[in-house]
Amino acid sequence: MKKNKNSNYWNKGLKGIGYGAFFIFGLFFLLHQLIDSSRRIKTISHTTFWEKIDSKQVKFVKITGQDVQGVLKDGSPFEATVGNDPGMWDKLRQQGVEVVVASTSSPLSLWYLIPILIFIALMFLIWYMSRKSCGSSGGGMSNIFSMTKSRARLFMPSSIKENFDSVAGVVEAKEELRDVVDFLRNPEKYERLGAKITRGVLLIGAPGNGKTLLARAVAGEANCPFLSVSGSEFVEVLVGVGSGRVRDLFAQARKYPACIIFIDEIDAVGRQRGAGLGGANDEREQTLNQLLTEMDGFQTSKNSIIVLAATNRADVLDPALLRPGRFDRQVHVPYPDLWSRKDILSIHMKPVIVCQEVDTEKLARGTQGFSAADLANLVNEAAIIASKEDENKVQVRHFEAARDKMLLGKELKTIRMTDDDKKITAYHEAGHALVRLLMPKHSDPLHKVTIIPRGKALGLTHCLPERDKYSLSKMEILAHITMALGGRAAEEIVFETVCTGAESDFRAATDFARKMICSYGMSDSLGFVVYGQGDGAFSYSEATAQKIDAEVQNVMDRCYRDAKKLLMDNRDKLDRLADALLEKETLFAADIYSMLDIEPRADLRFA
Repeated sequence: MKKNKNSNYWNKGLKGIGYGAFFIFGLFFLLHQLIDSSRRIKTISHTTFWEKIDSKQVKFVKITGQDVQGVLKDGSPFEATVGNDPGMWDKLRQQGVEVVVASTSSPLSLWYLIPILIFIALMFLIWYMSRKSCGSSGGGMSNIFSMTKSRARLFMPSSIKENFDSVAGVVEAKEELRDVVDFLRNPEKYERLGAKITRGVLLIGAPGNGKTLLARAVAGEANCPFLSVSGSEFVEVLVGVGSGRVRDLFAQARKYPACIIFIDEIDAVGRQRGAGLGGANDEREQTLNQLLTEMDGFQTSKNSIIVLAATNRADVLDPALLRPGRFDRQVHVPYPDLWSRKDILSIHMKPVIVCQEVDTEKLARGTQGFSAADLANLVNEAAIIASKEDENKVQVRHFEAARDKMLLGKELKTIRMTDDDKKITAYHEAGHALVRLLMPKHSDPLHKVTIIPRGKALGLTHCLPERDKYSLSKMEILAHITMALGGRAAEEIVFETVCTGAESDFRAATDFARKMICSYGMSDSLGFVVYGQGDGAFSYSEATAQKIDAEVQNVMDRCYRDAKKLLMDNRDKLDRLADALLEKETLFAADIYSMLDIEPRADLRFA
């Protein structure tokens, strides 16, 4: 971004003022030392002065009117005041004292004028630079004399390269925003029939899903100036600064026939009023009141001004912001779906040298729940790993390593596992994988199994969903619980004991079972009533709580028995898979299907 010349000029001036102030301080310190030095001269009385003359102790005197300064023969300086004594000169001459007579009127020394001149010059410099800065037309807070100027960054159409083609996915959000673009391009089209287009659009979505990019794309499509500011840049401790910046922001926008104002993280200034206890919170509420007033004034303005705002906390916004006439159009920016993830990965792979074997669809299927920022980070992490290995291209294994690092953490190479620990981990992960393979109708395809420790996990069984699922059947949920319990079942079958490594599996399985009964209405004994937990939960009796606990336990026990039976009936496959894991540490789905003589799934081409 191009830097503000006035701001640079002011910063340089501040440095010069600092150097000048330091010089003046040093000069005054030197003068102070000189004055102190002069004050250390011993002052003697008129009588003592003549006694020292008579005893021939005086070596040198300097007489200025009635003031005498001199040096004794032992080197000690002194000063004294003498009256008009006509015989003084003869006595000094007789005692052999060296005498210097100085004029009582001396011209003003230049050294006394230098500090005054420097001080005057610095004051003139401060006045000149403040006048120049206040007279500049650049936006933003460029100096201490313009606290109420907006900090918004102005982007002209020529500098905005983004458009809707630059944003992958979010089809519905782009359709909503096309109305805004059409209004900015052709306002007469709506005004001829008396229609009033929405002037405030609120972009709602989790961090990293492209809300800011969408706002810039709207400005690029509409070919109009773009003012960008963060909500936190309005609020200051000083009273009145925030509201002043809001006024200045909209004043800047009205200089153009059409303009877009983008307020990022608007929840910093738009939180619901009435909860403040004074101080900075009152200043925030004043800033919000000014923002509400400015947005209401659009109806009388001839300028086409659209206010876009972004937040991931729409629940805390003041209702006055969301009423018709302000941010009455809310555009949700969700996590990207399968095909959106594929398009996003393709965009971020363009500047990266990627091997032809890398399949973006396969990567997209394995990154469900990733935001757009996560996908960008995935590509970057893969490129970093390939660069560290001195590879010429980013390969599939680099993307695998990057995804595992993002999901589980960095590979733990310093852990020294015993043979028994490795064997338990191998059978645990083999149990998860084999149960998944033996329940193909209700489970996602297996992708790989590994016993390489990462983060808090000693091993991992990774699946590759065929598609994004927005609802699950009862059989699919039971299959998830059974697979989660497959690791513990394998440990009990092979070692006739249990270990602590299944804690996270139990947590996930219990969560699924409790939601089946309390939220999804999948319990025959408890019916379709929702028994919520946490904030806003429905209250229920102790007897009902006991029924819920008993039903959860029944589901867990039934799924555990199913997992144990599947593994016992296929013990030979379990042993082969565990032995292969101990040998190779990581196995992919194609190798496992071949090794266990299991019919591959029809979608194996993606695995």
